[in-house]
Amino acid sequence: MKTRIISGIFLVIILALTAGFGGWLLFAACLGISIIGMFELNRVKNLEKTGMANISYIFAIVYYLSLLLDSTKYNMITLILAFLVMMSFYVFKFPKYKAEDVMWTFFAFVYVAIMISYIYLVRSMHDGIYLVWLIFVASWGNDTFAYFTGVFLGKHKMAPILSPKKSVEGAIGGVLGAAILGAIYGLIISRFTSSPSVLTIATFAGASFVGAFISIIGDLAASAIKRNYDVKDYGNLIPGHGGILDRFDSVIFTAPVVYWIVYLILNVL
Repeated sequence: MKTRIISGIFLVIILALTAGFGGWLLFAACLGISIIGMFELNRVKNLEKTGMANISYIFAIVYYLSLLLDSTKYNMITLILAFLVMMSFYVFKFPKYKAEDVMWTFFAFVYVAIMISYIYLVRSMHDGIYLVWLIFVASWGNDTFAYFTGVFLGKHKMAPILSPKKSVEGAIGGVLGAAILGAIYGLIISRFTSSPSVLTIATFAGASFVGAFISIIGDLAASAIKRNYDVKDYGNLIPGHGGILDRFDSVIFTAPVVYWIVYLILNVL
């Protein structure tokens, strides 16, 4: 537990520095996290050092560079091109690779690199220096509130096979707790944002609520993959926590959700 707490503190400090400064520092951090996370996921299928995996790492870098062009069409072109190159590699190297190898490495590219990139995209939004923390309020805030609610009130198992300790009561407490935490955070920093205070509070609460709900799916999805392939942890990079995917499993799902919830509230609704 001591190791886990110390590692958690260092992780928060690094996160505060990178997310706080944003720009190239956060860009590089998200790219690095993506490559490591993809490596961990590819290792589950013993594909981490193969040519197919190397293509996915290269296109993760290309995808991140395309974000600097600030145009969704370049992102989509990168995604399609990555698939076409992987399929071409599969065809010309046949029968070295199986079809599921292409699917797995492409999945790693989308599941890790593209989803993690939304941390950088949220930070790049207007008032992003405040909005980016909603990702972690929703995901890690949900984890904290769900744990304590589950300990004291948990009776009904939510996913007994995937995660025996998670309860329905804990999930409800986690989502509501994250939403309240998001509203409090919105109230505190509303004086610094360009939007009206009421809209800021509502946006932060709404994004935290939906993000926390989706983070539960992210957590369970990562657990399901590990169960399918009899893996305890994705890695050991973070002492007491495991690998990048073990710590960022819920963030991977929360980041894009927070981005689009905030975008819809501020630009469409």
